[in-house]
Amino acid sequence: MAQTQKIKFGLSHVHYALVTETVVSGVTTTSYGTLKPWPGAVSLSMTPQASKSVFRADDSDYYVSYGDGTIEGDLECALVPDDMKKDLGWVTTDNNGVLVESADNYKETKFIALEFQINGDVKAVRHCLYKCSLSRPSLGSQTTGENGQVDPVTETVTVTATPRADEDRYLHAYTTENTATATYEGWFSTVPVPTFS
Repeated sequence: MAQTQKIKFGLSHVHYALVTETVVSGVTTTSYGTLKPWPGAVSLSMTPQASKSVFRADDSDYYVSYGDGTIEGDLECALVPDDMKKDLGWVTTDNNGVLVESADNYKETKFIALEFQINGDVKAVRHCLYKCSLSRPSLGSQTTGENGQVDPVTETVTVTATPRADEDRYLHAYTTENTATATYEGWFSTVPVPTFS
């Protein structure tokens, strides 16, 4: 019998892959690009945002339902990589190797699959959010300390995970102690789309 996880800690192995949605005869199919590392993860805090609808009758909550949920939160990192900014269309490179940000860069939102690992007392749990949009990080820094002390300034992006447009509506997946070894080991090689009998 597998030992049950009791605690979680740490954040590592953050990866992203661009999402491509293809519509044929009204049916959407999602595919994913190459998973790329997003180094420098500091913290991640995600909260479900499902809308709640309550029907009151008999002086009580007679019927309660929840709408399509999203998961939203902040990912703090050392830096958002320039290659990622280019992949998302946030910046373009001019002839002199300068990265340029234009208002036109944000007319189309590009989505990513976001993967990461959270350690535990038994085995690290690997997560995948299948369709995420990201906010741009703030621009800023600060002066060095009195004795030249350097305190790193991090960047934070807001991550909004929504269900895939496919009929399956997948939102989030994560490993357990019972996850097949090949699936666990290959988690950061390709985006792990579930299979059911």
